[in-house]
Amino acid sequence: MTEATPGARPRAALAMSADAAAAVLDAESLAALGAICDLVPPPVLDDLTTPRARAVLADVDLLVTGWGCPPLDEAALAAAPRLRAVVHTAGSVRAHVTDACWERGIEVSSAAAANALPVAEYTLAMILLSGKEVLERARAYRAARARADWLRTPRTVGNYRRTVGILSASLIGRRVIELLRPHDLDVLLYDPYVTDADALGVERVEPAELFARCDTVSVHTPLLPTTRGLVSRELIGAMRPGAVLINTARGAVVDQEALTEAALAGRIRAVLDVTEPEVLPPDHPLWECENVLITPHLAGSQGNEWRRLAELAVAETARWASGAGFLHPVRRERLAFLA
Repeated sequence: MTEATPGARPRAALAMSADAAAAVLDAESLAALGAICDLVPPPVLDDLTTPRARAVLADVDLLVTGWGCPPLDEAALAAAPRLRAVVHTAGSVRAHVTDACWERGIEVSSAAAANALPVAEYTLAMILLSGKEVLERARAYRAARARADWLRTPRTVGNYRRTVGILSASLIGRRVIELLRPHDLDVLLYDPYVTDADALGVERVEPAELFARCDTVSVHTPLLPTTRGLVSRELIGAMRPGAVLINTARGAVVDQEALTEAALAGRIRAVLDVTEPEVLPPDHPLWECENVLITPHLAGSQGNEWRRLAELAVAETARWASGAGFLHPVRRERLAFLA
């Protein structure tokens, strides 16, 4: 058992960049954490090798981590003999939770479930907007400054009975499927690990069929050694003319050279919240491609959405401190499937 002893107040510290702490943890969130545990006052731990950091680590039971948290490696853990749990205020824990944490039996929680919702909302918005060709038609309207003949709108425009493909039933992919349910859309899914596609209300297909049949393909695959370049030249080549590729996952999941060629040729459209590299070089042709929308990795939690991450972290801390255990644990055996 690594949960806190019921009735005891654990000692906790914040380990993340100062900017991350200021963004995610407002005064109310800090007060809520302080009501649960003895919270080490600022500054936050953004370097675990300093004398102050070593002194703090020597006395903590729990770390509340965030973007910019240094790796919790063997040296850091050696300085933290009492550390039993990590509550992460963001999604992926890969950058800071090391093998040494798992070998020590440290419990880990993540706010990935909370961060999945804004990404899914962004994806839904882009699916619907691209189905109506909003960006293209707005650009034409601005250029013409005249009323459009809407009764001559091509039948390829609109969202009725369009086919949407979801690449990976990840946390985000599943939230997108949920948000798509009220709409008159046909949804296909490719995920080799999913056996309950019927329960999700979608049709499971292989990648080639997904890309060939869909008007829009939305990528929600974590970047793993097995998924790098998964959206290959062949799959991009299978997309129907005018189809849309949406990527809110990681740029390296997509063969960007093949995507660039297809987009510049006007054969497909794309909505890219991530690219490879991120940011693209200033002279990259995708910046000027009119059928590509590039956004600055904004689909995830930002602005007032950070409050959702903080609330989940506070709730997880309270559960752990009470001995109830985490509601959103990260399991070592699941790491091969997580971002």
